[in-house]
Amino acid sequence: MKIHFIGLSLLALLCSCSFYGTRPDAIQPQAKTLPVPIVKPDHSPGSLWPGESGRNMLFTDNKARYVNDIVTIIIDESSSGQNQASTSTSKNSASNSDISAMLGLDTSIKNANSNLGGKLSVGGTSASTLKGAGDTSRGGKLQARLTARVVKVLDNGNLLIEGRRQLTLNAEDQFIVITGVIRSEDIMADNWVLSSNMADARILYTGSGVLTDKQHPGWMTRALDWGWPF
Repeated sequence: MKIHFIGLSLLALLCSCSFYGTRPDAIQPQAKTLPVPIVKPDHSPGSLWPGESGRNMLFTDNKARYVNDIVTIIIDESSSGQNQASTSTSKNSASNSDISAMLGLDTSIKNANSNLGGKLSVGGTSASTLKGAGDTSRGGKLQARLTARVVKVLDNGNLLIEGRRQLTLNAEDQFIVITGVIRSEDIMADNWVLSSNMADARILYTGSGVLTDKQHPGWMTRALDWGWPF
């Protein structure tokens, strides 16, 4: 029994470790995140034209369009939700019945019980009530600016982007990771786009260090909470 409990505790510890300490590599984009070499188009020998890029287009803004271009993401996320429920039920019932004849058994019962009167009676009442109420709410808000890199240009011209930032202060790390798909039309003239205009957006804001560890209960407490059956 003792060995079984130790094994259960170790299993609970391994499972509980997945609840905390989320690393920024938990978010992976749909494309390879390593730097992608830019393949320059072939041009005629001796030509001064280096090929089309975001820097030599005279009639368009200098916005991200190609792989390895950068674009600034304005993260302004706010969400809230609320749900309420109320239940009230009531039920009352009553029934009465008289027995005037029952194959002679009623006569013997009345003779044995003089206080029954002239006839047998059967009756009953029941009542039940139920009242329930519930209320839940949740909200969150995140604001930040993060510069991301284009990792892939999709067939329809949309851009798959990924951005990562790490801030270390007094051995305390903070990570911001964002991935998603944006449209070139949603990029402003000064090369920024709102996070609300991203499709398949995944935003991770987490940290690691002493302060982060103090926000979580100890591993033994988590293991006991996970395996405690009561």
